[in-house]
Amino acid sequence: MSREVEHTPDGRYIVVEGRRWRATDPLIPAERRAELQSVLMAWRREVRRTEGARAARDGVQAAKVALGERGTPWWEQSDTERRARWETEVPRP
Repeated sequence: MSREVEHTPDGRYIVVEGRRWRATDPLIPAERRAELQSVLMAWRREVRRTEGARAARDGVQAAKVALGERGTPWWEQSDTERRARWETEVPRP
């Protein structure tokens, strides 16, 4: 079941139940975005399994930064900085 995600007019945020969340960087190539989202979900499962162990929480943070959802906003980065961010190796659980 897939729902259309509401974005703010500038495309920088998604809106879920009235709350804004930073959107994934739209320039990330689809294959890399899918890989990073897979890693993020694995780390989220690890957070639940380990009751929030620091290493698991750090893994979530690394994946979210690579996706552009945390850290320096992707719209404030140069194309080179953006590419370096999403190409950085993200640890896997």
